[in-house]
Amino acid sequence: MSTSSEYAYTGPDALREVIDRALQQVVDPEVAMNIVDVGLVYAIVVEVDNIHVTMTMTSAACPVADVIMDDVQSELEVALPAQFGVEVELVWEPAWSTERMSERAKTFMGW
Repeated sequence: MSTSSEYAYTGPDALREVIDRALQQVVDPEVAMNIVDVGLVYAIVVEVDNIHVTMTMTSAACPVADVIMDDVQSELEVALPAQFGVEVELVWEPAWSTERMSERAKTFMGW
């Protein structure tokens, strides 16, 4: 199974691709790219009945942080079995940098 994710993942292999596809549906409107390619997702931990997402924004002043976090929650709730609760945690350490971007994102941005 192949995903484009560069985030840490702990959980069943069977859910990894489902989660990755759901996260790729969430777009950071400021850069018009999905949050996986932008590198905003740091880690996913799947437990018995809960998914914990650790993520960041490109800057602490991001005006659409709430929208992006709500979209992550919504996409995962739709993609995953109903037994799973979804927690989205916003962190600032480590700070996001352009090094977290996928090659596709860097090409899109002309870097």
